Amino acid sequence: MRAGEQLRELRNRLGITTREVEELTRAIAEDRHNEEFYISNAWLTQLENRSSIPSIFKLYSLSVIYRARFADLLRVFDIDLNDTPRYQLASPLGNTHLVTFEEPEPEQSVTLPVKFDPGFNLEATVLISRMVEVWGEVPVALLQRLDMRHCQFGYIGTDDYTMYPLLRPGSFVQIENYPNRLQSSQWRTEFDRPIYFIELRDAYVCSWCEMRGSQLTLIPHPLSGCMIRQFAYPSEAEVIGQVTGVAMRLVPAESSVGVAPKLPKRA
Repeated sequence: MRAGEQLRELRNRLGITTREVEELTRAIAEDRHNEEFYISNAWLTQLENRSSIPSIFKLYSLSVIYRARFADLLRVFDIDLNDTPRYQLASPLGNTHLVTFEEPEPEQSVTLPVKFDPGFNLEATVLISRMVEVWGEVPVALLQRLDMRHCQFGYIGTDDYTMYPLLRPGSFVQIENYPNRLQSSQWRTEFDRPIYFIELRDAYVCSWCEMRGSQLTLIPHPLSGCMIRQFAYPSEAEVIGQVTGVAMRLVPAESSVGVAPKLPKRA
């Protein structure tokens, strides 16, 4: 059905007239002090009978009156918020940035491993498809009960070679919000050295760091070809948190195996 026909069906199921919708939306518009929320009888009739698109204000009013979620009414007009992550992955940005995800709907489910092979050895490298014995549908509402308050996620921009080859451009990183300051810990190898996600005034960067007084030094990987940078802390740079996990592609999708990436020129 056309979008207008679907909206008319929602209204008819509730047993309300276009006149009643007009009166109910007038109350919303008055409360919000914004006439954009108001839907006249004539306008709603036109929407239901012709191919037209309402503004976000009027669509919100309809979601309130029809007892429908705003996201569901967006789908009526072929806008699905669940597609957002897919399009974001298909259009990577050059700059490093924090990643936010659309919250999934509670009644939906995702496929997760619910039973592992009893002979699975945590110390051995294996294919995930071989270590999982049963994949099952897990309700999103269950996942929402997990404590994600202390974690954020970042994306290493395709032009950001600061930590290459330890962290490749295009990688996703998990960031522990605490500690949000540098830790004076001992480390022996580059793999033990803490990596931090830093917010600058106009960008983000993922890097090793050193703090001396009120000066924060960002230290790139020695093979990256990037320069050491210094910023005043906290006026010019702020520590988001420590990187505790990473997911990255080992071979660029558009390149064949053995093709070396282009590194930035040394200053």
